[in-house]
Amino acid sequence: MTLDREIASLAQELGQALTARGGLATTAESCTGGGVAYAITEVAGSSVWFDRSFVTYSNEAKQQMLGVSVDSLLRHGAVSETVVLEMARGALARSDASISVAISGVAGPGGGSDDKPVGTVWFAWAEQGGRQRSLLARFDGDRHQVRQLAIRQALSGLLALLK
Repeated sequence: MTLDREIASLAQELGQALTARGGLATTAESCTGGGVAYAITEVAGSSVWFDRSFVTYSNEAKQQMLGVSVDSLLRHGAVSETVVLEMARGALARSDASISVAISGVAGPGGGSDDKPVGTVWFAWAEQGGRQRSLLARFDGDRHQVRQLAIRQALSGLLALLK
């Protein structure tokens, strides 16, 4: 199965799981630039189970739209566990959703460092009620591949949180 088909299949499965629960999803995206929301809204009828997306590419947008603290951004950087957890919680607080995913990473080709090389992506998933989890991934490939792999991981993590 190609990556595009796998993403489409995961989005469809997510929709079925959320519809069965009567839940809503939201996304807080940085390096994926709305790609998770795009994959979700490719599914016909997704308006029943998808509330909204926050594309917060800049640090200012993360602060203004999601309530990420300046201190977290300065201490840890945008590509960090602390920041994606704040993004995931902020998306829930600013939506009607019951579940969220947040993504921040270095898609490349530039922008990497020794600590955070190209392909470094942090994820956080959160549910109303406080349950949350995070994951650090290191993806290989060019910018498009890193972003596609991040979209797949974001959807997989939402499904895992629902199970």
